[in-house]
Amino acid sequence: MRFRNWRNCLLNVAVNLCLVPGVVAQTGADAAYHTKQQKAEKLFRQGKRLEALPLLEELVKTNPKDDAMLVALAACLVDHAATLSDQESAGKERLRARDLLDKAWDLGNTSTLAMNLSQLLKQLPESGAIKFSDNAQVEQAMRAGEAAFSRREFDDALKNYSNALKLEPNNYSAALFTANTYDKQNEWAKGAEWYERAIQLDPNVETAYRYYADMLAKQGDMAKARIMLIHAAVSEPYNRIVWRELHAWATLNHTHINEIYINVPIDGKDKQAPGSPDISRVWRTYREVRANWQKGGQFKKQFPEEKEYRHSLLEEFEALTAAARALKQIEADSEVTELVTGDQSLSLLMTLYEAGLIEPYVLFSLGDTGIARDYDSYRAKSRQKLEEYMNKFVVPPAR
Repeated sequence: MRFRNWRNCLLNVAVNLCLVPGVVAQTGADAAYHTKQQKAEKLFRQGKRLEALPLLEELVKTNPKDDAMLVALAACLVDHAATLSDQESAGKERLRARDLLDKAWDLGNTSTLAMNLSQLLKQLPESGAIKFSDNAQVEQAMRAGEAAFSRREFDDALKNYSNALKLEPNNYSAALFTANTYDKQNEWAKGAEWYERAIQLDPNVETAYRYYADMLAKQGDMAKARIMLIHAAVSEPYNRIVWRELHAWATLNHTHINEIYINVPIDGKDKQAPGSPDISRVWRTYREVRANWQKGGQFKKQFPEEKEYRHSLLEEFEALTAAARALKQIEADSEVTELVTGDQSLSLLMTLYEAGLIEPYVLFSLGDTGIARDYDSYRAKSRQKLEEYMNKFVVPPAR
């Protein structure tokens, strides 16, 4: 992921879809501790993280094993870092937040907020520094906007983001943060306009789609939020933050994200039971195609510029397509048709083949490091198919 992409998430990391109830968990401590805990929780939920910060520092000092407190403190430290003019100090603050999240993980905290924020912070350079632009004036305006936003001085934040955009109209972060600032003020029409502007600046970054989905969810528009999260997944399918958000959306809507996978039998394990139709050649055909790619020279033929073999989209597409065609040839037998219907993998293979969506399946469900290298070029020419696959197979509508 490019450096600027994670920074788009870091300042305004969304909590409405991420934050599970009770970030600040009760620990059975004394009454004074519990009272302070409740106050910190209220401030945190109101977005007043700088006000919550000193309370959380005290709570963590009192009970350093409260994983929920550690996560909340880490999130507040990220906001506080944005207000510091000394970038070395700001970097140290972010690195401390990262360490707190590691401790929370060791204590068993696997909340979406903790995992998302930890993922972002682990991409920091050793100094913990961030950068918005190579233009010094834009950088200054963005830092000023960042500081104002963290202090909840939203009008001042908007002025600074506007100044940055005047100097650098294509600055994705400035457009995104403008949208998020309107979002925080519940000016949703303006927020939507600016999220869409950010999307136009770079449709292959997931952040604006995801923030937009969060805003829509607050308004109760779960159907459109679903569409935005599908767009986010198509933009960055191998970003775990996107999938955590999709699962959070599904939980809110009493549904679940489907795990789509064709289980190809191990060679020799696909023999039919006595008296059953022989469909072993379906998977034998699959394996033969793959063997030709790996050892028969097909990879070198298709990718002459690459020195070493890698698993590719085209290899899996051709192998699964060949298997589907082999199955199609023998499916006329009524007994085979019944067998296919009762076999989840065979049924899924035929459904994907007939829908023309084998390639999106491969990219989303089999996307190892080799296949992932083919994603950008496929998305550039077939984005609609990727969205169709997510819509039909992976993300059910809200119930």
